[in-house]
Amino acid sequence: MTSFENQDLSGATFHNVDLSRSRLRDVDLTGTVMRGVELVDVDIDGEISDLRINGVDVVPLVEAELDRRHPNRVKMRPTDAAGFREGWDVVQRMWAGTVDRARGLDPDLLHESVDGEWSFIQTLRHLVYATDCWVNRVLLGDPRPFHPLDLPWDGATPHPEVPWDLNVRPSLDEVLAVRAERQATVRRVLDELTDEQLATETTPVDGPGWPPARAFPFAEPLRIVLNEEWQHRLYAERDLDVLQSRG
Repeated sequence: MTSFENQDLSGATFHNVDLSRSRLRDVDLTGTVMRGVELVDVDIDGEISDLRINGVDVVPLVEAELDRRHPNRVKMRPTDAAGFREGWDVVQRMWAGTVDRARGLDPDLLHESVDGEWSFIQTLRHLVYATDCWVNRVLLGDPRPFHPLDLPWDGATPHPEVPWDLNVRPSLDEVLAVRAERQATVRRVLDELTDEQLATETTPVDGPGWPPARAFPFAEPLRIVLNEEWQHRLYAERDLDVLQSRG
């Protein structure tokens, strides 16, 4: 079994190659062309657009099915200030149920990984990081908003001033206390949000780590945070199913 890590294989050609049972994580497949492939029993999870299978763009079909399965998902795509407030309220209520479910498990299980993914505790830590990046930094102008429990995504570029401790094992209550502060900050931003503000751009904020110091449409950081909250709750619920069976 060959392992490729931190390699640039862009532009490579694979012909008559067996990739069965391969596992791809944090891989950029932009512009990839596949011909004569056998794609059977495959699980794809990621940010996908313009995916054509046998000449059919399947992304609209997938999006429609996801919206059907999760009716509240459409509220994660708001277009005005009231919509952002509603979307945030919806996803936070859903997270409250997920946290209640996690409290019913052995605390040690909340530090366990399922299929190489983040543990439940690490997922909450990443959401603290996402809020620090996009709300405390981009929207509120703090160049160094990070908390020691922040956890960047796996493919991020390390920086000495950005916390990234995969081995620390805080309790659920410790993480939730930090997360509650971030949730309250988002709530304050949304309470003051106006439709006129959504039409503006943010002021670039220079500091270590992510995101880069540039202007963003004001709505973009808020949509990113909503998407992070929505997606990672789905991942957490999926993994809690497995952890409950272990428990």
